Amino acid sequence: MTMMRPGIQLKPGAQLRPAAGNWRVDPAQSYASFTARAAGLPVQGRLPLTGRVRIAEPIEDSTAWLAARACQVSTGSHVLDRQLAGPSFLDAAAFPEISFRSELLALVPGGWRAVGRLQVKGTEHELACQLDLGRDGAQVDELPRFRIISSWILDSAWITRLWIPGLARRIPMTCSFLLEPDM
Repeated sequence: MTMMRPGIQLKPGAQLRPAAGNWRVDPAQSYASFTARAAGLPVQGRLPLTGRVRIAEPIEDSTAWLAARACQVSTGSHVLDRQLAGPSFLDAAAFPEISFRSELLALVPGGWRAVGRLQVKGTEHELACQLDLGRDGAQVDELPRFRIISSWILDSAWITRLWIPGLARRIPMTCSFLLEPDM
């Protein structure tokens, strides 16, 4: 691995990756978004993200932890937000946090992959996701910030056991989080 400039490491012809060390998720610029169909209509929503990432050598020993407050679900409709955060769906009062903890980070020919455990409503579910890494234009003490976008598919049964007309079983989710060095 060669160091191109502080915080950026590249092998010849390889993908961009953060330098080894501790990184934090910038909560002001990080979120999880979803689109689900309910009653035949698309419902789009977002949850702000927080978290920490440790990039290790070898890369497979890296760890990540992302979290979202269930009560902060936002769809643009206060009525729908209250329903989604309520006891029949996310049950934010009993389960205030949704989290993902990685168990493996790998660079494969098709790009980055993470495998870990998603905790929703107190229950853990295995989850694999694809990661796309890009350099953000802002600099922090000459170290670049990194935007990581991950694609996930959630099972609606992880969130609710209730029959909701037209709710799709598979819910695509995108997490976009900005990493900055944890100084």
